[in-house]
Amino acid sequence: MPYHVRHHETHAITHIGWLRAAVLGANDGILSTASLIVGVASASSEPRAMLIAGSAGLVAGALSMAAGEYVSVSSQADLEQADLRREARELHEDPVGEHRELTGIYVKRGLEPQLAGKVATQLMDHDALGAHARDELGLSKHNAARPVQAALASAASFAVGAAIPLGVAAISPFRHVAVAVILVSLAMLGALGAIAARTGRAPIVPAVLRVLILGAAAMMITIGLGRLLGTTA
Repeated sequence: MPYHVRHHETHAITHIGWLRAAVLGANDGILSTASLIVGVASASSEPRAMLIAGSAGLVAGALSMAAGEYVSVSSQADLEQADLRREARELHEDPVGEHRELTGIYVKRGLEPQLAGKVATQLMDHDALGAHARDELGLSKHNAARPVQAALASAASFAVGAAIPLGVAAISPFRHVAVAVILVSLAMLGALGAIAARTGRAPIVPAVLRVLILGAAAMMITIGLGRLLGTTA
């Protein structure tokens, strides 16, 4: 009688692909655009220049994130496919040796040699390449490289993140724009760090402190550079 099990448990590893791209994109969007805005605001007395710079930073940053993520993840996907092709070739040329290799992996994980051999046999009969991809190469559908998904997630999250300090700059009085952008951006960075840590089952406080310290430092540096190089009286 067939034995079927419905398994609905969700683990943090299933979020790794999109979470990494989304968090990286949003953090970059908020931090780079906020830094750009407060830097230009410190260097110039023209609100229009600040908004133009922020808008250009949003568009350029989103496109850059998408391109960079696509190239990076595509390279990862190419390596994964090359490993899978090599594994398929080895399975065709030396199935006995591959069975022995898989058995050894299960023995190292704690199974008795006889049981490990039976497990390897059944898994290879069901899906030999899938078994070796998962247990020898560490590849699975949960962590497989998806270039298009990663690129879109990075671009969209960067744009959303960048829109926050840009929107604050657009509605704030120019004399208060730097303070407003810094406070709102740090609040959003902290919230994003907490959400990412919670989703990834990681400690929240260290994640929030890390992003706040680095974010504040980046914005203070750009303000200093803006005042040093700018023309504001």
